[in-house]
This record gives sequence, structure tokens and C-alpha cells, in this order.
Amino acid sequence: MKTILLAACLTLVAAQAQAISRYDPTRLSCGKVQSTIARQGAVILRYQSKRVPGLPLYDRYVQSQQFCTMGEVRTRAYVPSADTKSCPVYNCKRPDNEHFRHRFIRRH
Repeated sequence: MKTILLAACLTLVAAQAQAISRYDPTRLSCGKVQSTIARQGAVILRYQSKRVPGLPLYDRYVQSQQFCTMGEVRTRAYVPSADTKSCPVYNCKRPDNEHFRHRFIRRH
């Protein structure tokens, strides 16, 4: 019984890990990249670095704050697309506490 339960849990975890779609934004127009993110809520975009040949870059890009985990904020990011070098999208990042602390100190 324990084996069946363990197998079911592992299958569920694997299914959740595979649930997010992956795309190469350089094969899509900027509008298509943005509409895909809006439609799916969150996607992984993977593309080659322009500065370091052969280095793959990837991140999870989201439609709204609701797709970020607790403690993260939605921030603007830019990815290359088929029709532009900097397509505006959003990803989730942990806030830079040092930045927020300096802003607070300067105000008060």
C-alpha cells in the first residue's frame, strides 16, 4: 500500500512539473509571445544568449502577480523575439531588500 501511495505522489509531482509549456521566443513574434503568456498564465521561455555563444538562457514568465509565489513580485523583463530584440514580458523575482531599505531610509 505504501508503494502505491508513493508512486501516486511521484506521478502527481512529475505531472505538475511537466504542466508548464516551453517556447523559444525567437521563433515567435513579440505579440505571439505576449498572447501565449496571457493565454497560459505562465510559460518557460528558452533562448540563446547573444553575449555568450552557446549559453542557453531561460526563465518562467507570467501573466499576472497571481502566478508568483509568496514573497515574489512581478517585474518587467525583456526577451528577444522574431520581430524585435526586446519584447516586454513579466517574470517573478524576490524583491531586493537592500534597494527597498535604501529607499525607506532616504524618505525618513
